[in-house]
Amino acid sequence: MAHPSQMGFQDAASPLMEELLHFHDHALMIVFLISTFVLYIITAMITAKFTDKLILDSQEIEIIWTVLPAVILIMIALPSLRILYLMDEINDPHLTIKAMGHQWYWSYEYTDYDDLGFDSYMIPTQDLAPGQFRLLEADHRMVIPVESPVRVLISAEDVLHSWAVPSLGMKVDAVPGRLNQTTFMVNRPGIFYGQCSEICGANHSFMPIVIEAIPLMHFENWTSLMMEDA
Repeated sequence: MAHPSQMGFQDAASPLMEELLHFHDHALMIVFLISTFVLYIITAMITAKFTDKLILDSQEIEIIWTVLPAVILIMIALPSLRILYLMDEINDPHLTIKAMGHQWYWSYEYTDYDDLGFDSYMIPTQDLAPGQFRLLEADHRMVIPVESPVRVLISAEDVLHSWAVPSLGMKVDAVPGRLNQTTFMVNRPGIFYGQCSEICGANHSFMPIVIEAIPLMHFENWTSLMMEDA
């Protein structure tokens, strides 16, 4: 999760987020090179005393400064389009979960199981256990198996919400009357935090998302216990 004075992204916990981080570094390097080149040109134009007639009127230079930006845009656009299509890819998910946004909590329903669902409320500050995070802990976590494709169907019951988990590269709007879907796969066990990312009312800041990724065997035991309690 994020920590104070952090300058970069959170550590990636899914293949999709790894791709997004690689694309960010790729685009940032291009921006850095362009900025350095422009700064050099500005400095040279200010400090140099000479004038070259071939620079003032040159067909070759005009071709270069027309073609080069187009090539740079292509270098950015192609990886971007690739990731965009990867984000919309749904490949035989092993588990489907429906996440519903409410004012101001989330409810989860495991559609592959009979009667397995629960509401997830933020734990108040005064009830936090030592080591838990303020405004990020929930009384019920969304538990998923590691290294299994998971599809999440996202909607809302009242107003606009947004289901966002930065370390997984997930951010999907929850719209009343509309069912959006996304898919992801967590590649390591852990607990991953997110929050509603759409202003949805007075308690918008108090509806966290907590995802716990565990091995498949432990996930099966968890589902059995939850269905017995239900």
